[in-house]
Amino acid sequence: MKEEKIFKAESKQLLNLMINSIYSNQEIFLREIISNASDAIDKYRYLLATDEGKDLKDRDYQIRIKIDKENRRIIVIDNGIGMNRQDLEKNLGTIAKSGSKEFLEKLSKNKDKKDDLSIIGQFGVGFYSAFIVGKKVEVKTRREKDKCYLFSSDGIEKYTIEDIDDDSFVGTEVSIYLRDDEEEVKYSSYLEEYRIKSLVKKYSDYIRYPIHMNITSTENDKDENGKEIEGKTHEVVTDTILNSMIPLWKKPKSEVTDEKLNEFYKTHFDDYEDPLISLYVKTEGVISYSAILYIPAHAPYNLYSDSYEKGLALYSKGIFVQEKCKELVSDYLKFTKGLVDSDDFPLNISREILQNSPLLKKISSNIENKLIEKLKDLQKNDYDKYLKFVDIYIDNIKYGIYSSYGAKKDLLADLLVYKTNKDEKGITLKKYVEDKKEDQKYIYYATGKTPEEILLKPEMEKYKRDDIQVLLLTSNIDEFCLMMMQNYDKLEFKNISSENKDEITEEEKKRLQTLTDENKRFLDEIKNSLKDKIDEVSFSNKLVDSPLCITSKEGLSLNMEKVLENQPKMEEDSHSPKAIKVLEINPDHKLFKAIKDLDDESLKKYAPILYEEALLLEGYEVEDKKSFVENLNNLLINKK
Repeated sequence: MKEEKIFKAESKQLLNLMINSIYSNQEIFLREIISNASDAIDKYRYLLATDEGKDLKDRDYQIRIKIDKENRRIIVIDNGIGMNRQDLEKNLGTIAKSGSKEFLEKLSKNKDKKDDLSIIGQFGVGFYSAFIVGKKVEVKTRREKDKCYLFSSDGIEKYTIEDIDDDSFVGTEVSIYLRDDEEEVKYSSYLEEYRIKSLVKKYSDYIRYPIHMNITSTENDKDENGKEIEGKTHEVVTDTILNSMIPLWKKPKSEVTDEKLNEFYKTHFDDYEDPLISLYVKTEGVISYSAILYIPAHAPYNLYSDSYEKGLALYSKGIFVQEKCKELVSDYLKFTKGLVDSDDFPLNISREILQNSPLLKKISSNIENKLIEKLKDLQKNDYDKYLKFVDIYIDNIKYGIYSSYGAKKDLLADLLVYKTNKDEKGITLKKYVEDKKEDQKYIYYATGKTPEEILLKPEMEKYKRDDIQVLLLTSNIDEFCLMMMQNYDKLEFKNISSENKDEITEEEKKRLQTLTDENKRFLDEIKNSLKDKIDEVSFSNKLVDSPLCITSKEGLSLNMEKVLENQPKMEEDSHSPKAIKVLEINPDHKLFKAIKDLDDESLKKYAPILYEEALLLEGYEVEDKKSFVENLNNLLINKK
């Protein structure tokens, strides 16, 4: 008996919406049909364990894909529970009527039978994804000890259900008749074995049941002695299992070795090198998920460009959902690669993206903590390897502190490593505090392009003389990071190029004040001559051998000013904040003694040269090279 019926949704527009709008990725149709097949087997296995299925027999569970090029169709067959006429009308004849969801609701009343199931379908729309690529879909299906039925529809308004004679078949067979090729879409590509293989590998590799398909290969003919005959070949068809079934992250931790993790990384993330760090996470309880996380041994070439996409691959119950779920990884850990799988993710109707989920945020936070814990463990047990991480990614950790306005200081501060004037390899802040002098009030640092350049700064002389360790900051973000941290272990950070009045003894203060009073004319003339470049001129107590230096008042440093100047401006007439610059002069140097009594006109000529010399000593470029050379030449000529 053959019946023709209209979809209960009674809307061609609704079907068009289902097919053309909900699914943005055409190729996922195969994932949905395979997932339905897996569900059907799960349901059969459940019934087998109940009184209702006491007469049923266990089977060699499998899913099979066939390609019929002659009729332009793809066939997916399972030996699961199958459907009767009522099931077909309810589950396929009604849009968004989910048999799987109803089954789970029924199953929840018998929880002890639920543990071995992994039902995927929730919304009853996965079947209709077949119409994304198919102009007609047929479903042949039969439940044990029932009739065999054939459902057929073109996905527009109507469908038919008819009885057919095939008592030998049990399960469900979905035949998708592909649309005709279009200029932009070649539907016939789905008739190629390599395409089906790649789709199964990408989306359904970890379906728990084997997915079979006959694969055709070419082999050389052989003579009677078994030797290959050159130029003669024949085709061989091999029944092949396309999927891995049990993913690495579903295995017990005892079976997941570093070697297996590294091999998985190179295979799945297209890298030739073992990762710097690999981490297997399996969490059960309030938050249940599995994850495999990696930190690559080299930074992606576009890590710091707008084109870089962060995110971890997302799986739900072993089914691939999303290639890069950005919500799973913090911005400052964006270099992390890997995947996350959870049975509890609330998927949206198309199973393509996640609905906003507190669970997602909790897993993201948990992953963050696990990664930081792993890095701290590496720092403790393999410092040389940890320094490789520092060389590649430490600026990202600093960004994590800076972008959180210091909120992540307690989590991340111990990961920071800096070279110092006493340690070229680099030390942690914890180590710095342990090694500091007993009466030391600050954690000192200096900024510059390279450690070598910083060590040449005039201000370093005092710290070298007094054997005080100074952090050498060479990254643009360094000082902004420390500014957000404010302190470490209750010790404030101090730029050696900033004022240090609170560290001067009373005796030294009196000496500097006397020098200032005695040389007021000299200081005022230098300041007036450089009024557009500096804010103050003073005598220094931090210089030993150098004649002068440029420092700044508390707040914005010279380095921070330079960094902000190079940032894109939001408005054309906007101005970057400026540091309060101080030209400090060494009162014990021969240069000061040689020029302190010059007349005002001579001091005006010397002032720009003194300023440019101080800039050079600090490692900055001379602002006006032509003027600098002219002033220097004029002094040499006049002296002659």
